[in-house]
Amino acid sequence: MHYRLANEKDIEKIADMIKAAITEMENRGIYQWDDIYPSKEDFLLDIKNGQLFVGIAGDDISVIFAVNEEYDEQYQNGAWKYPNCEYRIIHRLCVNPKYQNRGVARETLHHIETELRKAGIEAIRLDAYSGNPFALSLYHNNGYEKVGTANWRKGTFFLMEKQL
Repeated sequence: MHYRLANEKDIEKIADMIKAAITEMENRGIYQWDDIYPSKEDFLLDIKNGQLFVGIAGDDISVIFAVNEEYDEQYQNGAWKYPNCEYRIIHRLCVNPKYQNRGVARETLHHIETELRKAGIEAIRLDAYSGNPFALSLYHNNGYEKVGTANWRKGTFFLMEKQL
């Protein structure tokens, strides 16, 4: 798999992938995303800001994610362990349902961490829906620690952090 910045030509494939991912999550009783969030506009803004990446396997987008320094005020609820470190935040990490259960998310986390280390970033932050056992397991098994909670429209999310 190789990774690159997303572009506007990718948006329809991304939108279709997100719809399929929402359906898959709902089939598993996970109701963290819907037709309100994440929206096509969220992804277009990420693209415009040069913050959305795609992982390509063959001719398919197998994973997407955004990385930036932007956060919601709920992030102030975190007892961040590395408050003085240079950090980035992972947003909207989503594996195409066609590629789930193949280690794509783990490989992608490793890729993100490697690239951020090269750039001199010292920590990664993110939030994970408390009702998504797959995401929680992924992050826990890859060294991310819960440092607080955020409460949004869809429920409780765990704020997590990892030092690089």
